[in-house]
Amino acid sequence: MTWQKRILDLVFASLLAIILGPVLIVLLIWLLLREGRPLFYVAERMKEVDRPFMLWKLRTMTAVESDTGVSGGNKAARITATGAWLRARRLDELPQLWNIIRGDLSFVGPRPPLRQYAEAYPELYREVLKSRPGVTGLASIVYHRHEDALLARCTTPEETDSVYRRICIPAKARLDLIYQRHQCICYDFDLVFQTIGNLFRRNRTGKR
Repeated sequence: MTWQKRILDLVFASLLAIILGPVLIVLLIWLLLREGRPLFYVAERMKEVDRPFMLWKLRTMTAVESDTGVSGGNKAARITATGAWLRARRLDELPQLWNIIRGDLSFVGPRPPLRQYAEAYPELYREVLKSRPGVTGLASIVYHRHEDALLARCTTPEETDSVYRRICIPAKARLDLIYQRHQCICYDFDLVFQTIGNLFRRNRTGKR
């Protein structure tokens, strides 16, 4: 990560934390009244193949003692009505401003993988994670809906894991490496604006 990108991340994340802080407080109160505790979902992700960090989100699923692997159709029943609303608007990711300020994430980059996948494909993720993981990115914009559709058809954790390993990981890695080759501040702004545009279009049509 260049120092220019890091400074922009810090400046914009700090400004957004101030501007959106009241929104986050309202959402936390709403979550507490509607769903109860815990309010946050905190889970390990990898910013390098051997460097984990704790990713923060607002909780959108019913809590269970053990939750592993990516979300597929086998976890769909656990998504709460409040959580579905938050996910559709990506408001569940507001706490990741803290991850950006800490330096775990950038605004734009590959999504940080689970440890099990980083350890299973170390050479692939060693290349992908040369770019600091991000809240959004080329793979998130281009592939997100297709990935959701693929995983939504999975009915067991084993099937979800298999589809994710065979199809989603290689496809997203190709896009992440394309981003890496063309990475610059202007491209990052373009991807952020595309993400915002997609959210507005998705909410107008009622699609997630």
